[in-house]
Amino acid sequence: MSSSLDQRPVGLTVFFPAYNDSGTIASLVIAAVQTASRLTPDFEVLVINDGSTDATAEIIDELSRIYPQVRAIHHEKNRGYGGALRTGFASATKDWIFYTDGDAQYDPREMARLWEKMSESVDLVNGYKISRSDPLHRIIIGRLYHHTVKLLFGLTVRDVDCDFRLMRRRMFDRVTLEKSSGVICLEMMKKITDAGFSIVEVPVHHYHRAYGKSQFFNFGRLVRTAADVFKLWRELVLHRRRP
Repeated sequence: MSSSLDQRPVGLTVFFPAYNDSGTIASLVIAAVQTASRLTPDFEVLVINDGSTDATAEIIDELSRIYPQVRAIHHEKNRGYGGALRTGFASATKDWIFYTDGDAQYDPREMARLWEKMSESVDLVNGYKISRSDPLHRIIIGRLYHHTVKLLFGLTVRDVDCDFRLMRRRMFDRVTLEKSSGVICLEMMKKITDAGFSIVEVPVHHYHRAYGKSQFFNFGRLVRTAADVFKLWRELVLHRRRP
């Protein structure tokens, strides 16, 4: 695909943060390579292994030997979801960055739907879940979280925590991400919105988790997330309101 902005192909970095995703990561990477190759000849696929204790490291190393466009990046110790995202953004070399999770609850082939919405006036194409395929308690907690943070942070996007995004890499010349926990998504959307970047939204499918378990939905993690959200609100909203 040729860019309307210049004469060269649009560059695309696809990356997956992965933690103990040995049951899903191979199929995701293969689907990403196949899909990205149909969108542009200039692409790379990164997998950020965030200190996995299963076979994730060995699998992505083998994938990088099979596919020249695939690069495996390893954290010796787990740095948290935010740490994995920050490594992915910092390691990307192409004009546009697409990322989604390594647990296969999103289909990387649907990145083509986001790609269609690229234009000179768009900086971020944000996915939103058509229907969340999770246990009822996770759906309820997710909706409460979503509506609470939209109100607290003044956000208008439909789905703050849909980790299925296509964005311009140059945005990160102005937006610096700092969080290591899952609230990095909230931090990112707030900072991108406040910086005035243009956002369009696309519906995407969300699938049942077929392998592994969520790292976020336990009592201790929920308490820490609530504390992290409050700290972020203090930093990005309360302190900026003060004269």
